[in-house]
Amino acid sequence: MMSSQVLMSILVASCHGRTKASDMEADSVSIWPRMEPFLLGALQVAPSSKLSLHYLHKMANYVRTRNGCFPILRWPMWRHIACGKLQLPEDLAWLYFETFDLLIGHTPEERLERAECLSQCTSKSELDQQRTKLSVDTLQFLLFLYIQQLNRVSLRTSLIGEEWPSPRTRSPSPSDREAKTSSQIKCPHDQVGSTDVLYQAHLSFVQSHLAEILQLLVEPGQLSQSGQALKDCQISLEAVRSLGLLLEGSAGHGRGVQPVHRLLTKGPLQTQAGYSTLSHSFPLHKLLSCLQHCLTLNPFGITACLHSGKKLAWAQQVEGAMKRAKIARNTHTAPPGSKMVLMSQVFKQTLAKTSDRLTGANVKIHRCSEAFIYLLSPLRSVSVDKCRDSTVVLGPVETSVHIHGCQNVRVVCVAGRIAVGASSSCTIHALTPTNPLLLPGNTDITLGPFHTFYPSLEDHMASVGLAVVPSAWDRPLFLAPEGLISPSLNTSPSTDPVCYHLLPPAEFHTMVVPFQMEGDTCEVPGGLPPPYQAAMDEKQKRIEEWQKTVTMARLNKEQKKLFQELVEARFHKWLLETGHRQELDSLIPPTTASLNDSDGPARDTPQVNDSKHMRTGRAAGRSPISC
Repeated sequence: MMSSQVLMSILVASCHGRTKASDMEADSVSIWPRMEPFLLGALQVAPSSKLSLHYLHKMANYVRTRNGCFPILRWPMWRHIACGKLQLPEDLAWLYFETFDLLIGHTPEERLERAECLSQCTSKSELDQQRTKLSVDTLQFLLFLYIQQLNRVSLRTSLIGEEWPSPRTRSPSPSDREAKTSSQIKCPHDQVGSTDVLYQAHLSFVQSHLAEILQLLVEPGQLSQSGQALKDCQISLEAVRSLGLLLEGSAGHGRGVQPVHRLLTKGPLQTQAGYSTLSHSFPLHKLLSCLQHCLTLNPFGITACLHSGKKLAWAQQVEGAMKRAKIARNTHTAPPGSKMVLMSQVFKQTLAKTSDRLTGANVKIHRCSEAFIYLLSPLRSVSVDKCRDSTVVLGPVETSVHIHGCQNVRVVCVAGRIAVGASSSCTIHALTPTNPLLLPGNTDITLGPFHTFYPSLEDHMASVGLAVVPSAWDRPLFLAPEGLISPSLNTSPSTDPVCYHLLPPAEFHTMVVPFQMEGDTCEVPGGLPPPYQAAMDEKQKRIEEWQKTVTMARLNKEQKKLFQELVEARFHKWLLETGHRQELDSLIPPTTASLNDSDGPARDTPQVNDSKHMRTGRAAGRSPISC
């Protein structure tokens, strides 16, 4: 018979083997910051000091001990807390509430129904009555308010130029996983890959502030008066569910993306996180340690999109130098909320697309110059970054269009929100139910009404829940570190209300989308505002009068020919002076095949285009582009 000592050794070895296997399984689990809350939810300006951890702790205690605040927080109670307790202006309180509401999953039908109700409001009291119907998840809203710290810039950072976040606030003793993360963000595509710094900032923020984030989820009785968690503090499963706003993950490479609470309550992480199936809770210290160990860079970021996504690339000759533009997308593999299309360094080209591949994608248009870009599909969000001398025409954007660091760019869109920062000489033609946000650093921004259409536009608008009313394109808000600023006051050194003006009706023209498509929309949805419609009517009247004058002149054949030549010469001169010649030349039907989506690394040779492309073309020496 086997001795007890040998049997014990076998049992110990067996347990050790199972533990080692479990640890290996746990090491395969990855958790990362979700893209949308940080990219779309964190306003691009330093937050109010009233949103610091100290005040948010007070708010967390308050909402858990008052009726009508937890687990759902309605607008009237948030207004009471924000204005009465935190001393925030009501407009700023509403901005935070409205921004969070844009992120959460309302159906298009719900959004359209709400838009109809808002369009019928004729007074502030009626508007307030509609707002009282809105509610948010209390704990998720707390986390949303906390991540506004993402764009806080310290005095020390501004003086010495230190990269944010400061190393002193990062998690001590980085793990091997963090070292691997650092290597992941090194990208050979310097200008394009450098934009992944945003995703590294999201990861660094969560790593640095994870303990504070979890403390906001702890019930008041488990915190000291200073807000520190007591020993053996527990966090309920329901509270951990709210972390799904910020975090998601996967149980291994190639496996599906899951909410973070599912990863923590099943499989290898259940033991490491200390989840109790009896109390349905986690010990705070174990949960913190487990999350810190599993945190990694978002695998659906820009670098990953370039390396493993579907890509487009082409070579073009411009003034003797080879210029390269890249388009990459991960829409074929990424989960909702992480779908991305990147367009970078498009130069002197017309690029146009309508496709299901774009639907619901977060689009980044980066460092494009002298380009004309048409993305005529329903989109989730759009960022136009560091572009110049370009025109961007978008399909309906469900959440926000953010324009940053641009010069002489025209953006035409229907969107849930418009935000413009650090840009100059830009024109935005928008249809939006929310007030456009003008951030610090703008000069000479022109706001005009939405002035174009394409055949499937109204169907696309309905699919993302955007209506023609209410429309607030002409009532911008100035958002500075000290809060919202009235357009009639010039009290901020960082945000000048004079930085914008409304497009004069006399300078207004409608825009034609120059592509053939299927659909029923045949005019600008909702029509033009009366002053602009009157201006268009006056222009049409002048055209008719001119045609009548020409007819009455009774020119002979030679005179008509000479007159035609003079008109065409003046027209071509105007095209050159305004830059419209390049736009028209780029619409000449191409004689060579254009590029198509491809798997794997980008190539420099043209490929056959797909069946869903729209017309694109080229001028002399330039290649067509269609994605």
